[in-house]
Amino acid sequence: MSEKTHLADRRWLALALLTVTQFMIVLDVAIVNVALPAIQEDLNFDVSDLQWVASAYALTFGGFLLLGGRSADLLGRRRVFMAGVVLFSVASLAAGLATSDTALIAFRAIQGVGAAIVAPAALSILTTTFAEGRDRNLALGIWGAVSGLGGAAGVLLGGVLTDALSWEWVFLVNVPVGVVLLALTPFLLRESRSDALSRSFDIPGAVSVTGGLVLLVYAIVGTSDDGWTSARSLGLFAASVILLVAFLVIESRAKAPLLPLRIFRLPTVAGANVVGMLLGATIFSMFFFLSLYMQQVLGYSAMKTGVAYLATALTIIVTAAISQGLVTKVGVRNVMIAGAILQVMGLAWFTQVSVDGTYVSDLLPGFILAGAGLGFSFVPVTIAALAGVQNRDAGVASGLINTSQQIGGALGVSALVTIATQHTTNVAGSGTAGPEALVEGFQRAFAVGAGLAVVGLVVTLFMIRPEREQESGELASAAAAA
Repeated sequence: MSEKTHLADRRWLALALLTVTQFMIVLDVAIVNVALPAIQEDLNFDVSDLQWVASAYALTFGGFLLLGGRSADLLGRRRVFMAGVVLFSVASLAAGLATSDTALIAFRAIQGVGAAIVAPAALSILTTTFAEGRDRNLALGIWGAVSGLGGAAGVLLGGVLTDALSWEWVFLVNVPVGVVLLALTPFLLRESRSDALSRSFDIPGAVSVTGGLVLLVYAIVGTSDDGWTSARSLGLFAASVILLVAFLVIESRAKAPLLPLRIFRLPTVAGANVVGMLLGATIFSMFFFLSLYMQQVLGYSAMKTGVAYLATALTIIVTAAISQGLVTKVGVRNVMIAGAILQVMGLAWFTQVSVDGTYVSDLLPGFILAGAGLGFSFVPVTIAALAGVQNRDAGVASGLINTSQQIGGALGVSALVTIATQHTTNVAGSGTAGPEALVEGFQRAFAVGAGLAVVGLVVTLFMIRPEREQESGELASAAAAA
């Protein structure tokens, strides 16, 4: 075998390792959803605090992604990747051994930090391993498909592990996977870094953006008790806005910004990140509410709930493969439009779930529609988010699209849980919320989620440019990927 062929084979082995890592990280966003009722009962969670098991991970994941991307570019992508895998695996072990609600939330937050270090390092390794063009876009397509599948597989695996073993295993399963990844990384991944960058981590930028996002989610969560117009809520929202505005000012003046604002001069990159945020908000919320609906209203076991998601997982696998072929023929923008329309239809279907619903009539059509929407969205959104981005910004752009999806997920779950809880409380009145009140709250959340998907469709229509209009021409290359 020639040295050139050996190096080519090594690239695809490296891609396999990177996609397994991405699968594990995305899986952990969704895997806890099916286990939530068991966790609530075992650790005595209040209903209003239960969402933090999911949101703590998504929030720190999204909040530290930009810093993770920056660190990978400066310190060495492989080195940072391995450090992130270690932190993620240790935090997973600690979460599986947690004996209180506070401890579990804290370890989930640390898990999110580990994921924030791993994810942008892995994606920037991918973009520097594969040259721009056919091979890179094929690799990005596989990466996007795995990301989409991870969400659906998470709820399936979560149900199986919770019923067959216990809820602790939705976290402990990461530990052996992390050990294998660490053992293989030195042999399959090469070290790389961006020597052109100033060796600055932009700590003020990292603190302001993370603090602003944390306060925003905390403010939204608090509105279920204090209301949207209370002094506490308004004060937290104002503080969040001030920090986020300060972040933009800092980035515009910094010599080595955490988030170079020049990235947003590319309309497709900016639009892809907005769509990614809305996609995260709708899909995270969908899995959260459907898991509760199936177990708390329909009486499904954790295992049955996980198996119910099999239709979604299979649909994502099939449509993600089809979407790559469609990108070749009709372009990224058109595939994204199709994905957004299918998401709207799927979420709209779930607005009619009922107390005495059945799998075939209330869930299966929505599972197929929403799964197809995800399959047609993840691949082109990933390609569009990196279109025209220079190699020096590979880590930042990688971190940015992940940030958009994770922060969208944290904000979406927080906002829709608040909306659903308030509506359920209003319906129940002074009594205990029964299945009817719960279902009406879920229906309201799905309706708002469908509205967010409509906004994503509008953004796609107006911000994602057809390939022929791209100044960089990279989306034209993406359309030519096999």
